Amino acid sequence: MIPINRRLQKVSEYIIGDQLADIGSDHAFLPMYALEQGQIQSAIAGEVIPGPYKAAVTSVERHGYQNHIDIRLGNGLTILNPETDHVDTITICGMGGPLIAKILNEGFKHVPYRPRFVLQSNIQSEPIRQFLQSNGYQIVTETLIKERAHIYEIIVADAGSMTLSSRDLKFGPFLHPQPSKLFVEKWTREIEALQDIKKQLDPIRHQVRYDEITKQENEIKEVLKQCN
Repeated sequence: MIPINRRLQKVSEYIIGDQLADIGSDHAFLPMYALEQGQIQSAIAGEVIPGPYKAAVTSVERHGYQNHIDIRLGNGLTILNPETDHVDTITICGMGGPLIAKILNEGFKHVPYRPRFVLQSNIQSEPIRQFLQSNGYQIVTETLIKERAHIYEIIVADAGSMTLSSRDLKFGPFLHPQPSKLFVEKWTREIEALQDIKKQLDPIRHQVRYDEITKQENEIKEVLKQCN
């Protein structure tokens, strides 16, 4: 039995097709789990740092999946060959939204065949949605999951088109229209964090930053009003 946390188990529910590419694979737990569940036939696991790469190799060999998972050392999506690799789903998990968006931007030319993206961000998902909208992708679902007191966002996107409002970009087109308890908890925490930052600022000396944070607070409060 592959040891996998609830967060990655939830991510696995959105994997489609025969081949998965998992970027930043962390011991290749997600690809091995998907193979164990019979979801996929093969996988590519990418790591950018030699230490985690070697750990993934060891992990895959220990579980006997070395003939099904190709572990590659390289930067993001650049590990994929657009001529020979035609993966069905690409997962990028456990990173901040800006970093995931950076990986997508820098390596997008390596996936011209338009696979599904399953993107799990730890914070700040707005840059991910901006990238998807600008590059011919449509968000097909989003969800939140809580693990060890942290709330994570999962964004699932297929080839298509969409036009998102500023509120959709920030809060998620599937998440804010019908807010869940986790959504309320996540953004209530964000207000509290912003208020803590404001306490450290002088409203006059740091007026621009202070006003910016106040604007963010008010925007979140406006969205949370619909939850009452």
